[in-house]
Amino acid sequence: MTSTTLLNDFNTIVKGRRSIRKYDTNVKISKEEMTQIIETATLAPSSVNMQPWRFVVIESPEAKATLAPLARFNQSQVETSSAMIALFGDLNNFDYAEEIYGRAVELGYMPAEVKERQLEAIGGLYANVTPEQMKDIVLIDGGLVAMQFMLAARAHGYDTCPIGGFEKDKIAEAFGMDKDRYVPVMLISIGKAEDTGYQSVRLPVDRITEWK
Repeated sequence: MTSTTLLNDFNTIVKGRRSIRKYDTNVKISKEEMTQIIETATLAPSSVNMQPWRFVVIESPEAKATLAPLARFNQSQVETSSAMIALFGDLNNFDYAEEIYGRAVELGYMPAEVKERQLEAIGGLYANVTPEQMKDIVLIDGGLVAMQFMLAARAHGYDTCPIGGFEKDKIAEAFGMDKDRYVPVMLISIGKAEDTGYQSVRLPVDRITEWK
């Protein structure tokens, strides 16, 4: 297992990120360091702080063999990465509301009466949210945590690649998850790049922005 030195320069982290498809197979990320990366990622914002993201770290040969046929066009990432992260959104995320807001009270982040008032309001709101609307919510929140995961990985000296092309209708069950509850957001490969990757073009700000 490897250990890296954290980078702290924001511009270096952001501008140095590349979507890497081939990794150094000799580099393995420890559970401790992967936990640190995920912890940093989960500082991302989410709708009413319900944190609907769920991570499956696919790193063993057996788990990668299960994933391989579900990510047919991304075999290089599956085979060479230190791990593949399957990111899901939990449609039943409100089940954790009491735990999240209760802990906030314990830590002194909010008064108990504020917690009760907010949970009552959120509960009433979520009771009327359709499954399609909840899916939209967890996909947006999943995108936020995914980007933060990739930047956190870069800060640890690792590289990543976001992957949207996989068998979304099969992946939850393949890893023992309830497909009616857990919505696949994306796969993210992570490891130490074997090459530098490719630079890519971005549209200029004046082409994508309107000022009113």
